[in-house]
Amino acid sequence: MFVLRDVQKSDRPALKRLAALLNTVNLPDDEKALTETIERSMRSFAGRIKDPFEREYLFVLEDLKTRKVVGSSLIIAQHGTRDAPHVFFDVYEKEHYSAHLDKHFRHRVLQIGYNFDGPTEIGGLVVHPDFRKQNKPGKQLSMVRFLFIGMHPTRFRDRVLVELLPKLEEDGRSPLWEMLGRKFTGLSYQEADQLSRQNKEFIQQLFPPGEIYATLFSQKIQEAIGVVGPESEGARSMLARIGFTYDERIDPFDGGPHWSALTSRIEPIRRFRRARIGAEILPEETEALPGEIEDRLVSMEKPGGRSKFRAVRALVRFRDTSLAMTKSARDALGAKTGDRVATIPFEG
Repeated sequence: MFVLRDVQKSDRPALKRLAALLNTVNLPDDEKALTETIERSMRSFAGRIKDPFEREYLFVLEDLKTRKVVGSSLIIAQHGTRDAPHVFFDVYEKEHYSAHLDKHFRHRVLQIGYNFDGPTEIGGLVVHPDFRKQNKPGKQLSMVRFLFIGMHPTRFRDRVLVELLPKLEEDGRSPLWEMLGRKFTGLSYQEADQLSRQNKEFIQQLFPPGEIYATLFSQKIQEAIGVVGPESEGARSMLARIGFTYDERIDPFDGGPHWSALTSRIEPIRRFRRARIGAEILPEETEALPGEIEDRLVSMEKPGGRSKFRAVRALVRFRDTSLAMTKSARDALGAKTGDRVATIPFEG
């Protein structure tokens, strides 16, 4: 069984190993940046960052059998500010027609854009390869973010953004960056990605402000625009099922597509429910039963404790406002009869 919880300082070595697998802006393989991410998350969960839209929440997945942290995911309350704007390429089509030649062309066009009052972003999802086939850890890490947003809707924006990873070259290079970004910045993809973690000014100053016709790119790059990589296909399918759609926007570094949804229309958040732990304890061999026994993520908050937030995937039964679960799930959650919990459906 896994438990999802807020990150602690003691998790840094395990997160450093996980960051080496992904190494993105949201989970950097850099000791200083990772420490800052952990500290910012701890201050966010504790409410020590006054403006809720400046908070970032890092969740970890702990395997209770081994006590190892085997995954993580992140919520950025607002991605895009005056100091650090949300940067993207809008993707759209333009048509050209010559009556004299009787020729018509439809071109895909990219144009740089900035958002200084951006949406909530979810990202930083990574699972250790040894644990990816056990009890759907990736989906647990993904869904826990919607559970937390459902618990605290006023802390987040009215739209949630996901930047999905595209297919990169075997050596980690981005074909789009090599074709475009490198020529305007003189930086490698990795150098630009690293620099953008501290400062995005170079993008605004060096990228061309006008339209860029993708027709000038190779066919391979054109066909990859807005398309997720094979490792992101599962995430894309899940997002589509719960209400996310492609924004016709891509990341200016790697060309990965941006997907988003209105927060209030995301299916797990729409089906958010609060309850109290009842006296009934379900047998450990309980199985899901439509209309009776539900597969859900269940969470508790303990503002005064070392760990402010805990959640588990569990089979539950509702009786009005009370909730029954197995003893092992209660123990993992640290819950007792009468405790208040929040839940969303997990559904496989």
